[in-house]
Order: sequence, then C-alpha cells, then structure tokens
Amino acid sequence: MEEYQSILRSILVGVESFSALIGIIYLSRLRTSYWKWFSIFLIIIFIQEYFWLENTSEYFISSQTYYIFFGVPIQYIFLYWLYAVKSLNNIKLFIFCSFTYFITLLTIGLTMGLNEVYSKSSNVGTIILTVLIVCEFIKQIKNDDILKFWENKMFYINTAVVLCHIGSYPYNVYGKLLYYKYPQIWDIYNAYFYIASYIMYLLFAASFIWGKKES
Repeated sequence: MEEYQSILRSILVGVESFSALIGIIYLSRLRTSYWKWFSIFLIIIFIQEYFWLENTSEYFISSQTYYIFFGVPIQYIFLYWLYAVKSLNNIKLFIFCSFTYFITLLTIGLTMGLNEVYSKSSNVGTIILTVLIVCEFIKQIKNDDILKFWENKMFYINTAVVLCHIGSYPYNVYGKLLYYKYPQIWDIYNAYFYIASYIMYLLFAASFIWGKKES
C-alpha cells in the first residue's frame, strides 16, 4: 500500500512539474499581468511537493505540520485572492474569507490534534472556496464571454478546482472513518483524489495555453 501511494504521489509531482514548467514558459508574456502570480504559485506548489517527496526526514518541522500551517493555507489564500479580488473585484470578500479561514485554523490548531486540524481546516477552506466558485460561475453565465469560454482562464481554473477540491470534499471529511471501517470505499476516493489532482494541474496548464491574458 505504501509503495502504491508513493507511486501515485510521484506521478502527482510529475504533473505539477509540467504545470509549473508551462507557467515558467508563459511567465515572461504575463509579466505585466496579475496572471504572473499564478505562474509563481504553481512553481511554489511544485517546489514544496518535490521537497517533501524527496526528504522524508523531519527538519525543524514535520511535513504534516508544514502542510497544515503553510502548504495548504497558501493554496486556499491564493485562490481566495484570485477569485475574490481579481475576478469578482471584491477585496472585502477576500479579507472576510481569509480571516474566517485563519481564525478557524488557529482555533482548531490550539484545541485539537494535527490530524483533526488538517481535516477540519480543509473542510472550512473548501466550503469558503465553494461559495467563491458559485459566485464565479454566476459571473461567467451572465457575461457574453461565456460563448467563448475556452478563452477564459477562470473557466479552466473553476473546472479544475471543482473537480479536485469540491469533488474530494467527502474524502477529506470522512477519510479517516473510511480508511479504518470501509477500506474499499477509501481506496476509490483515494484514487479519485489523485486522478482529480492530475486533471486539476493539467487544466491549470491549459489555462495558460488556451486562455487569454485579459480574461
């Protein structure tokens, strides 16, 4: 089982490296656009995933602690910023979402174990992200540009986040229960999580290739 999980994670890091490479290729073209930060975001994700894949020993913090308090939060906060500030043009919404997420993370972190912190904070982060996704979908539907959705970077990002973050929500909520009591169902959700993650990063790469800078 551990070897199987290692293979799945190695493939994920490979897909992330491809997505980051596409981001690097388009970085110079996007240097005057806020989309350059999306390129940098993908590069950071790849670096951290590769680092913890290759380094199994603990340093000043464990990989679990790193992901709970930095690795995962940076992903949520960046997506909140991309949706709320840059797409929906609502900085107050971004501040509210970020504040709610961090308060939840700190509260749970001070009162529960690390396993509970990861699960519950991810659940809250995903619920907030879901609200932003719905707002973005409504915006896209109301816009005439929906007729050329393939040119809209946010279309690819929205689809990717729905498949991975929202699609994996039950896995994050009930993962521990399923692992011990219903291992066969856990195997299915675990496979879905990785497949959805592969697709997410491929769609992120596609947003550079087919999406317009102005979208």
